[in-house]
Amino acid sequence: MSEPGAGRRELSVLRCAARAEWGPLLRTVWPTLVARRLRAIPLTLTAVGLTLAFHFVQNQSWGYRAVQNIGSVQAYEHLWVALLRTPLSLFVPALDLPVWGALAQILVVFGIAEICLGRWQTLTVAYAATLAGTMYARIGLWLGPDSPIGLPDSDKFVVDTGPSAAVVGLAVVVCWRYRARFTCVVVVVSMFVEVAFIKTNLAGKEHVAAVLVVLALCVAWDRWRPVKPSDVHYAQYTRGRDRPW
Repeated sequence: MSEPGAGRRELSVLRCAARAEWGPLLRTVWPTLVARRLRAIPLTLTAVGLTLAFHFVQNQSWGYRAVQNIGSVQAYEHLWVALLRTPLSLFVPALDLPVWGALAQILVVFGIAEICLGRWQTLTVAYAATLAGTMYARIGLWLGPDSPIGLPDSDKFVVDTGPSAAVVGLAVVVCWRYRARFTCVVVVVSMFVEVAFIKTNLAGKEHVAAVLVVLALCVAWDRWRPVKPSDVHYAQYTRGRDRPW
């Protein structure tokens, strides 16, 4: 028989671990949502609305080509065309995946990032992650299928990843910034596992490229500004407010 109170001690250990992992993040997000509600995430709501609108339009016979012309990026196109389309490509969901999954990811991850990083940093990271995937596709094609990180020539006609690369990049940056180390490792490892065993297509490889680029940005940020932003958020959001922990 187990000792009396052993289960309670295990629960306490798990609670402490969860508090250490997600406490700083929740102490930033929760009070802001309580105080401002949807007014705290206007960028996120716009992103959800754009993604839903693009999904609806591109599934119409009259709208598919229009969406492709303004938000579809393929590696065979001129680079300047890809760069012009990349900002809107963040909001064009994949045709072969359920749109509700993409909308849920955007709502949760973009929302947390908008509160924690701010509107412009969220946009910058999302764009950088998406652009990393776009540039990787071109580099991979140049390297060719004989290279371990190269791509076959047929991938030049595949549409680049939509909002998923931005979502992955933002998740990594938020976890890094708020020292949710275990969650950050899980996200990064899952992207490599996806490429190795689950989704060996262009989108999966672009996710890995996005992760590597945002990790490099995180390291550069820590070197340039060693003060943890979470230290500022502690004082700003926890004083005199309700906390979920």
